[in-house]
Order: sequence, then structure tokens, then C-alpha cells
Amino acid sequence: MLTEERVSSILSKMVDPFLHKSLEETNGILEISVKEEKKHVSVKVGIAKTGTAEQMTLQSAIVQALKEAGAETVGIRFTDLPQEVLAQFASNEGSTDQGLLSPGNKTTFIAIASGKGGVGKSTVSVNLSVALARLGKKVGIIDADIYGFSVPDMMGITKRPVVRGEKIIPVERFGVKVISMGFFVEDNAPVIWRGPMLGKMLHNFFNDIEWGDLDYLLLDLPPGTGDVALDIHTMLPVCKEIIVTTPHPTAAFVAARAGAMALRTEHEILGVIENMSYFESKVTGEKEYVFGKGGGQKLADELQTKVLGQLPLQQPDWNEEDFAPSIYAEEHKLGKIYLDIAKNITELA
Repeated sequence: MLTEERVSSILSKMVDPFLHKSLEETNGILEISVKEEKKHVSVKVGIAKTGTAEQMTLQSAIVQALKEAGAETVGIRFTDLPQEVLAQFASNEGSTDQGLLSPGNKTTFIAIASGKGGVGKSTVSVNLSVALARLGKKVGIIDADIYGFSVPDMMGITKRPVVRGEKIIPVERFGVKVISMGFFVEDNAPVIWRGPMLGKMLHNFFNDIEWGDLDYLLLDLPPGTGDVALDIHTMLPVCKEIIVTTPHPTAAFVAARAGAMALRTEHEILGVIENMSYFESKVTGEKEYVFGKGGGQKLADELQTKVLGQLPLQQPDWNEEDFAPSIYAEEHKLGKIYLDIAKNITELA
């Protein structure tokens, strides 16, 4: 016979999906009613966040367990636990309310910077994040180029983030969690904001997004050393940087300013990536150095770091069924170079 005590015993072993504690530990078993003649059980359960996919998973587990114990029908009501209860578990490892900027967070931040636009910084950012994910790492990317956001388009993302409780769930593509200003404007509209508003938006990207556990979070910075780059350097006292340039002497000269800014704010420079290093003819195999030679190495020498990789000019192989215009396949020549750079980064960071 199914009794209230038996139902309580079953529920007590269920785990709150956000607090990672049993319902017995969180006092989440609020009401139990058993109608023996109808073999119907009604329960009221308190959890950290309602209206979520995790709630539905827990609900299915409760229904299955109670039916296996003899109930024919089960009714469940969920409610949010009181704030004072949540506060007791707020410091627990694995809480989704910790935020990336909280003390003790183990995510490695890597900012991708350049001195000027047009050198392929965003292309490097998205392909490097995908390469790290291909190595089995848990990766996120923030499109911090607020005015020139392009990451969603480059990765072929057509969905938008959804809100779960008080958090925004990033869109996942190629195993990378993505957040961008592009998700929050309509029809590619221009962003006409001043510095303080930009800083607030960036802060939200760190604290109001449900990132989960990440090994690496890449930040696609806007070119140059303006407000957004300054805000990032202020928000992240511990951050590593990669500087992107082309071989052209002027591009390398301008990129040195971004590197100097990183050094002044005590950010570690992992290295330099030289993009558009050369064009290789498919017919003859001959290399043409369209933008000159040596800019990446010269920049690396000036910043006392190394060249992580040299990327030739070559277009990805587009797949119309799964379109991502800037992502190189793993077996593509550039995909392999990005994978080598990613392996190097995992050893350095």
C-alpha cells in the first residue's frame, strides 16, 4: 500500500537539478496527498528554478518512481524555493548563479584582439573556439565586438537565446556556446550606444548568461583600444590574449598597440596569429604573398611572444544543408591549422 511516508521516502532521494542537493536536504517536499481508493498521489515540490527543462526532467523522474511504487496517477505542482533557502546553497560548487566573474571561477578567458579591422579577427575567434571544442573542451564565445557583431552570421546561427528563470541560455553551435549583441537587435540594426551602456551590456554577458562549466571563454574584441576593450581589461584582471594581424607591415604596426594595451593591464599574451599569410594556387601549388611577408613574426618579436600559426587565404567548403560561411571543416587544410593552434593553446593556457 502506498502511504505518505513511502511517497516522502521516494521524494527525499530526488535531487534539485540546480542546487545539486536532495529534496530532503533542501526541504523541497512541501505537500503530499495520497488517495488510496483511486491510487492517486498529489505532491508539491520546491526547487531552485521553475519553468525550466530541468524541472521537466525531475517531474518525469518523480512520476516514474511513484508509478513504480504503485500509484496509477500522479499530480505534481512545482514552486520556487524561498530566497533564504537558496542563499544557504549559493556558495555550493556547481550553482548556476555563480557567474563567470565570481571568485574561484576556473574558466580560462582568452581575448582575441587586433589593432585594426579587416584582418580576420572574428574568423580566427570562431574557428579557434570550434577547434577547442573539437579537442573535447567546454567552450563559450562572447561576441564583444558590440558595433561590428558578426559571430552568429559567421557560424550560421539562425536561432536566438531563450530565457530560463532569470538567466539567458546561450545558443550552441558546433559544440560552442555563443552570445552576441546580434541576438538582441532586429534586422541588423545599428547599435548607437555610448561607453557606459556598452560596459553594462558586457557585464550582463558575463553574469546573466547561464554558461555552465566552461574550460575556455573566448572574447572577440572590437579592433583597436576603445571603450569596449578597456572595459574588458578592467572586468578581467586575469585574461590571456591572442593578437591577430596580417603580414602587412602597417597592420602589424597597428596591432602592436593592442598588444601594448594587454601588457599594460598585465594580461598575458599567448601569441600572434598571422592571417592571410599567403595565397596558394590549387593549380601550381605556388604561394603568392599578397600582403607581403614577416608582419606576424615582427609583431611577435616586438611583444616578446611567438607566432602561434600562419593562415593562408582560402575559403571554407560551404555546406548548403548546414550553412556556416566562416567555419572550416576539421579535415580542411585551415581546419587542421586551427586544430594545431588550439592544441598549442591548451598547453599554454
